[in-house]
Amino acid sequence: MEQKASVVRLDASFGFEPVLKHSQRTRPRKQFRKYPPDQGNNVQPAENGARAHDESAEGDPHNEERMQKENENRKRRIDARSCKHTQNLSHRPRGNRPDVSLRSQPIRPGILWLRMAIRKIIHVDMDAFYASVEQRDDPQLRSKPVIVAWKGKRSVVCAASYEARAFGVRSAMPARRAERLCPTAVFVAPDFTRYRTVSKSVREIFKRHTDLIEPLSLDEAYLDVTENKTGLPTATLVARTIREQIRHELNLTASAGVAPNKFLAKLASDWKKPDGLFVIQPEEVDAFLLPLPVGRLPGVGKVTEEKLIQLRIETVGELRSLERARLEDEFGRYGVRLYELARGIDENPVVPDRPTKSISVEDTFPEDVLLGETEPMIRRLAEKLWSASRKESRMPRTVVLKLKTKEFKILTRSCTPDSPPSSCEELTDIALRLRERVELGPHQRYRLVGVGLSNFRRAQEPDLQPALFE
Repeated sequence: MEQKASVVRLDASFGFEPVLKHSQRTRPRKQFRKYPPDQGNNVQPAENGARAHDESAEGDPHNEERMQKENENRKRRIDARSCKHTQNLSHRPRGNRPDVSLRSQPIRPGILWLRMAIRKIIHVDMDAFYASVEQRDDPQLRSKPVIVAWKGKRSVVCAASYEARAFGVRSAMPARRAERLCPTAVFVAPDFTRYRTVSKSVREIFKRHTDLIEPLSLDEAYLDVTENKTGLPTATLVARTIREQIRHELNLTASAGVAPNKFLAKLASDWKKPDGLFVIQPEEVDAFLLPLPVGRLPGVGKVTEEKLIQLRIETVGELRSLERARLEDEFGRYGVRLYELARGIDENPVVPDRPTKSISVEDTFPEDVLLGETEPMIRRLAEKLWSASRKESRMPRTVVLKLKTKEFKILTRSCTPDSPPSSCEELTDIALRLRERVELGPHQRYRLVGVGLSNFRRAQEPDLQPALFE
């Protein structure tokens, strides 16, 4: 009799695990006999019983015909699935195609093995990174509410320990408000040089497992461990090992999410913070994603969320009910992204050494100032920015000036000269001239100023953007 194909499911580690029905097992589970088989008790050994069952099936022509039809139907389904995957791959950009194969391998008699390579992405997020480094290096700060920020009228919170977060303190919050929420908090001035050193140590741990690392900031990164360097059999084990190494070697904690793509992995890493690990299996994507509020999707801010609520869309499941054309009409190009996210689709690869798009520096004034009084700050920022830009291999073509009014309105002015700035003095001169394009009156006051560089290109690359002021 022709062997039946096994049902294949994905296990928690994104590997494949054959799942056989009892009648399909070529080697049944061990069963204990109450009586020896030679006694007349009609009790047969498990193997004999299974064999007798198969033989009785073979002897019945109706059963043979039914089983033959089942095998033919199963083969057609597998062929159709293979064809569907091939068609999907043919429409994808070559650089983003996963290695997908569908073939039969006689791993064991009676098993048709289905192999599909699925990406295994880990998002690692250090827990309260800056504050945790301060607590690690100063034992007196441990178990105390720590706020990393300059203590001043215009300062904002860079990071807050979980003891401080219990009082409602959050990153980017004004330091004055954080102090009111948590009067017992210990304020510590940021030490970014030390944080960068620790971040490099974390990166070295990542490199033991994969070279496909895409850092998002000093305290978080994506890792593609579809093929890892340590030979660990599952992505879950890789994530668990990384977290243990960070804990034992650096005395810090990290949360991690494991999923088939970057979008889901980032959601997963936030699911059990702090010091947690959460895995979204491919077959569990819908169960995890559909109940979430649309505000959890990347790119959905207050404005987009309010517009979706007006469309009576509050959850990802409700968002999935909208057709792609409707989403494009409502949200333009981002509508396509919403359509994909609602279905758990994110084919963006993990890109190591992603080229710099822009760099900028900014500062907040102790007191609101007039536009003409911003020159000393612009000069200091331009000097700092020029020093940072020297570390880049590519040349920036566009200079950007950023201003924030006392009413918190943000203004930007940019210039792309015929040739990139060749000195700190030239960068400073362009930034100062950009102030002339600000027309809010001589009495308008500003609380923040920033200077940035963007449009990075290699020396031989042509400039596709003409010189302009806007």
